[in-house]
Amino acid sequence: MQPINPYLTVKGAAEAIAFYQRAFGAKENQRLQAPDGKRIMHADLTINGGTVMLSDEFAEHPEHGAVFAPSQDKPAPVATVIQYAKPAEVDATFRRAVEAGCRATLEPHDTFWEARFAMLADPFGHRWMLNAPLPKNKKK
Repeated sequence: MQPINPYLTVKGAAEAIAFYQRAFGAKENQRLQAPDGKRIMHADLTINGGTVMLSDEFAEHPEHGAVFAPSQDKPAPVATVIQYAKPAEVDATFRRAVEAGCRATLEPHDTFWEARFAMLADPFGHRWMLNAPLPKNKKK
């Protein structure tokens, strides 16, 4: 596991896991059901070699942290970055994620910080950034 891992809260964790598999090629490593048998208390995914954890919203359960999911009208104030080795991976992931149902918020482009970069919003209110260094011969 990397030294820091995003932990997403969503409404519909099972659907989110399936979505992240389609959009980002996520691999599900672990799923723990909540005591109610309906919601997911914890899940562990691997995306591009990194770990993303998530759970369903437990707004009405202070014993589970009383956590709230973002909404489409007010997306999460933080974003999860997927770092790639090659710029083409940013473009391919961006296309796949949009086809899966992400909303494009910033098309892939070469940046002043010498990277290929794009931004997306998923159907669960989370923001994603895709980043890869530009090859030395492509740097401005």
